[in-house]
Amino acid sequence: MTSISRRVVLERSALGAAALACGNVAARGAAEKRITVGLIGAGGMGSNHLRLLSARRDVDLAYICDVDGNRLAAAASAAEKAAGKAPRAVKDLRKVLDDPNVEAVWIATPDHWHAPAAILALDAGKHVYVEKPCCHNVREGRLMAEAVKRSGKVLQVGTQSRSTDVVKDAIQRVHGGEIGEVLVAKAWNSQLRRSIGKSKPGNPPAQLDFDLWVGPAPMVSYRPNLLPGIWRWWYDFGCGDIGNDGVHDIDVACWGLGVSTHPGRIACLGGKSFFDDDQQFPDTQYVVFEYPDAAGPGRAKQLIFEQRIWSPYVQEGYENGAAFYGTKGMLVIGHSVGWTLYGPKNKKLAERTGNADLPAHHQNFLDSIRDGKAPNADVMAGHRSAALVHLANIGARVGRVLHFNPRAETIVGDSEAATLLSRRYREGHWAAPKMA
Repeated sequence: MTSISRRVVLERSALGAAALACGNVAARGAAEKRITVGLIGAGGMGSNHLRLLSARRDVDLAYICDVDGNRLAAAASAAEKAAGKAPRAVKDLRKVLDDPNVEAVWIATPDHWHAPAAILALDAGKHVYVEKPCCHNVREGRLMAEAVKRSGKVLQVGTQSRSTDVVKDAIQRVHGGEIGEVLVAKAWNSQLRRSIGKSKPGNPPAQLDFDLWVGPAPMVSYRPNLLPGIWRWWYDFGCGDIGNDGVHDIDVACWGLGVSTHPGRIACLGGKSFFDDDQQFPDTQYVVFEYPDAAGPGRAKQLIFEQRIWSPYVQEGYENGAAFYGTKGMLVIGHSVGWTLYGPKNKKLAERTGNADLPAHHQNFLDSIRDGKAPNADVMAGHRSAALVHLANIGARVGRVLHFNPRAETIVGDSEAATLLSRRYREGHWAAPKMA
């Protein structure tokens, strides 16, 4: 099987959808109220959002925001060509949030900006679509949930599997009992990543507002292996690959397992077994999350996560995926590829193929704004999945089993680990979340 990354699949999906969107959305969008939106972050996934939003007739893309001047200009030009109208190009997200005409924003920034930007947007009265993981740490996830509640606005997390028909079909089969009682789910991320090398502090490129990029995080010196995209491997700005691609698989595993709270016990072994470079997160990681009483009094459920980002091979048929183990069978899903359902003795009973559906996730968000219904990937779904990422990383850093109080969202009996549930912010920075 040829290895195709999730991002490539999404890019192809977005390109195809953008080509069709004008026709597909026109019939429905003509009767829909146009929603004025802003895009914050135009690189990586932001570029896919840009293609789709520019093609929609029921959306007015009024702003594009990016701290890199070159990328900002290119994105604004692309949007003008696609939509026939030039959005305002700004580098400071406050200009987007200050405009009362903007009803919703897409946030596709580095991880350390996800929660601060989302909270600012919600408090400014905007609906929010925010990329995964929705927060940089557990505390920020709770603050986001509180901001959604007090604002009354819609927040959709960018885990698009929640709006993908092929995935929804699989989860319905799991929840419907086709493989019996499910007590264990597993998610994995096994794909080849490159070394980020080693570097020394230097000067940022002229087109980059590095101070604005760092934002509320502690100020550090610019390094050549920090941008673009490499920020994922640094503690101050990213969450490792478990928070990059892994969180998609974890979210599907959490969804199918049917748990609606955090785990109570977390055991993680992980570290750098392969790469000799500056990246700070594990390249090899194995985590077990235990949910006490989730299957009934005294009966726990488990969610397992495996990561090997130096080994591009498929596991149970999929490079990145999730599996559900039931008393009558098993369902294995690669949610950018499809799924297979097995009965006793691995007898194949059903299968389906299909790509992740980013346009459907956009549509669900816009529908939720219009009809007031909860989106498919609401803030609590995003918070629970992101919390698994953060707890796994904490476990790897301290090298101990964590005992977690799901209600209080605190680590019990380990003050060192508990400090990692939140983060330090730049003193006095305007974007630092309140009550952090």
